[in-house]
Amino acid sequence: MTMAPERQAIISGIGQSAVGRRLGRSGLDLTLEAILAALEDAGLDRKDIDGVASWPGYRADMPAFSPVSIGQVKESLGLELSWYSAGNEATQMSALINACMAVASGQARHVICFRTVTESSALATGVRSSSVGGEGRVSGFGEFQVPFQAASAANWVGLVASRYFHEFGATREQLAAVALNARRNAALNPKAVYREPLSMEQYLASRMVSTPLCLYDCDVPVDGSTVLIVSHRDTAQDLRSRPVNIESICGPFTGRDAWDQMGDLTRYCAEEAGRRLWQRTDYKPADVKVAALYDGFSFLSLLWLEGLGFCGRGEAAAFVEGGHRIALDGQLPMATHGGQLSAGRLHGLGHVHEAVVQLRGEGGARQVPGQPRLAVASNGGGPLAGAVLLSSE
Repeated sequence: MTMAPERQAIISGIGQSAVGRRLGRSGLDLTLEAILAALEDAGLDRKDIDGVASWPGYRADMPAFSPVSIGQVKESLGLELSWYSAGNEATQMSALINACMAVASGQARHVICFRTVTESSALATGVRSSSVGGEGRVSGFGEFQVPFQAASAANWVGLVASRYFHEFGATREQLAAVALNARRNAALNPKAVYREPLSMEQYLASRMVSTPLCLYDCDVPVDGSTVLIVSHRDTAQDLRSRPVNIESICGPFTGRDAWDQMGDLTRYCAEEAGRRLWQRTDYKPADVKVAALYDGFSFLSLLWLEGLGFCGRGEAAAFVEGGHRIALDGQLPMATHGGQLSAGRLHGLGHVHEAVVQLRGEGGARQVPGQPRLAVASNGGGPLAGAVLLSSE
């Protein structure tokens, strides 16, 4: 097949700030910490950076959800940029997709991609950080949901999960495997927010948030920043750390632009992302050894398993049952760092960061055995979807 342009790009460096609950630090402070760590990891100087990408860009209406602008990063580091990009109307994977295209087309050589949140500190002060906006009058898609007390994505995903459970016979005990596996792996990750053991009994006894989703099916709001540096592949020999190749990447937008008005209330956009991802590579799902699947809610991981072709339609609940297949030593290790359910909600980019860690063999106690060479990471739910296939070969 013709080489996809993203294969001109590599992930040359990764960095992450402190991640935690109620850190009380500004978004810019956390972002700069992560950027400096990524530069050190790659062996690059800030003068080498000529591109910056983020998602969704600074939002004054949701400052905890997206508290940092590219302009702030540029001014703080004294960057001279040839190219930059951020925007709300895009998949969560857009920063990485755009950086790959910028590098492949010669717009930039080294691009910082960042995602920063301060949602935990905001919630502690009583400021709501919500998908439908902050304080004041609700507009946009939220105006059709909030009047019916469906203000949270937990409500929208719960709706789809309920229909899926009804149609395919899935059970809460099966879904629990996703959360329990994440917590076991988080216990091996010093940066994870929740590391204490979680039992099936605790899971089933926890309060219901939006049927069938309970407390442990929902990700954990945190403060933190994740940074990836995307560079042209011909810079690989100059880097300090082992680069990871970008084999295939996509972020389709198909079907209805809604979380609750799809033609089929048992699926989101993961299927189209899977179709696009595998069209751009000769690899197949069976080749993947690490699956860093989006788990803003545990149920979304089931849809990603099916959408990316790791199991058939309606089979994901049985696939994860008992947690054996998705354990660190299983057929398809998932949420190896604890995922968003236990390590913290870094809004998808944390999963890409972890995939790089695993492909480099730097996972420590949580490292997947057997030197994995291929990992997939996904972002998003509802009509938003993005996926990337990473290779260490």
